[in-house]
Amino acid sequence: MLEVVAVLVLALVVIAAAAVLAPRAGVAAPLVLVLVGIAVAVAPVLEGVQVDPEWILQGLLPPLLYSSAVSMPAMNFRREFRAISGLSVLLVVASALVLGALFSRLVPDLGFVWGVALGAIISPTDAVATSIIKGTGLPRRALVILDGESLLNDATALVLLRTAVVATAAAFSFWDALGTFAYAIAVAVVIGFVVGRGNLAVRRRVEDATVNTILSFTVPFAAAVPAELLGSSGLVAAVVAGLITGSRAPRALPPSHRMSDAQNWATVELVLEGVVFLGMGLQLATVLDEVRREHTGLGPAVGIAACALAVTLLVRAAYVAPLLWALRRRASHGQALQPRIAEAGERLEAGEPVRSRRLRRREPTERELARFATRVRRALADIDYLISQPLGAREGVVVVWAGMRGAVTVAAAQTLPADAPHRPLLVFVAFTVATLSLLVQGGTVGPLVSRLFPTRADERDAREQDTERQEIVALMREAAQGTARPDGTSKKEHYLAVLEAQREALLDARDDGTFDADALSAALRNVDAAQITLELRGGPTG
Repeated sequence: MLEVVAVLVLALVVIAAAAVLAPRAGVAAPLVLVLVGIAVAVAPVLEGVQVDPEWILQGLLPPLLYSSAVSMPAMNFRREFRAISGLSVLLVVASALVLGALFSRLVPDLGFVWGVALGAIISPTDAVATSIIKGTGLPRRALVILDGESLLNDATALVLLRTAVVATAAAFSFWDALGTFAYAIAVAVVIGFVVGRGNLAVRRRVEDATVNTILSFTVPFAAAVPAELLGSSGLVAAVVAGLITGSRAPRALPPSHRMSDAQNWATVELVLEGVVFLGMGLQLATVLDEVRREHTGLGPAVGIAACALAVTLLVRAAYVAPLLWALRRRASHGQALQPRIAEAGERLEAGEPVRSRRLRRREPTERELARFATRVRRALADIDYLISQPLGAREGVVVVWAGMRGAVTVAAAQTLPADAPHRPLLVFVAFTVATLSLLVQGGTVGPLVSRLFPTRADERDAREQDTERQEIVALMREAAQGTARPDGTSKKEHYLAVLEAQREALLDARDDGTFDADALSAALRNVDAAQITLELRGGPTG
């Protein structure tokens, strides 16, 4: 027992040390942890380390994906949903099929279906691995696409893996596979939505911030476990619950509770990511022993893995190129429609009749006019977003190269049935692909971004950012001036009412997509900090 405790304490120390020292050396902390894990596995320190894949897929990934989803701006996710869904579904399926054909030729007696199963394991990018690029100067729009892709593509890969395994024992039906996938996603979305709304309804009634944070730790599992029991995707359910929570929490939870959540979840995320990467490296010895017992040469296996990684990147590049063209065409189309939409908004503000298929046949109600006005504001904001943040060849190169494999690939490979042909070889190939992807892509993506984007994203367009910041300040000033002080109200109560009005104005602007998500988040944090300070100090009462 003491040995287990000592190992856990040492692991925490290594994770903390990597988080502090790796950035100083210009290396991503996850890469250091993988190398440390491999070094410990090769040295006769810890023998026979084997991590149950279910601990990764059902124990560690749901909270990690939930945490990432909570911090993702829902408006940006909506704007990029078509690109994200294509990368998460179509690219995964295409990659699995191409890799299936490759593996069926490179591995004797494997067959196409088992090749597709291994291709499904290797195809998805890893959300934890993608965290490597968050500290680089990559433009925010490309980062949103990569983040969103890594949150959702695991579900596609795991459903495809299950379908391929079933197809090895029974006849394959495309419509059955499509129905299974649609069922898994639909049920997961419903469960995630219900859990996301329900957890906020419960937590808003809890006054203690510490208890509230403890309850937040249960949310990803409250979404993932029922989804898995119903044969759906627990990971998608956790992501949807995170998106709902992140979007609605500022209106449902007080600032002190949200700040407690953010601080504690940051700690949990750091520890869980560290455990994932350390565990990945530590399993090397066990994987190698299984390969040796099958008398499979390591050299050819490494060659197959390197070839698979290269093909995966080529397929990704072949998909991303037309995707960027479609996104540019979408921006051009929006720019062409911008004057007409702006004119509709001006007519609406002036009280003049508006041309709309939904509103032209009868006199619209005030509620319908308000909804139409919201649609106009969001459409104009979306067009401004697409025009101001174009995706070109440089962003495309990074989107291709930053699609890294990681712990999900290793864990999914270990779920292959025991009777799978050449199972040790398949697991080793998946492990090697993930390791090569992390070390080669993860080790070079930072310098690549620095070379392609010499000026960091947060330093570009400084004048535009200053203008936007001034507009946000003006919005907050207008909200403050519109908050009257009733007779008999103390200064503290009035200040709290002003802060609440400013928060509502910022959240309305966020929902409309009027300003940059990062700028609005910074303004919301300032409002929250002011309210917490006022509540702690007692504030003026006269």
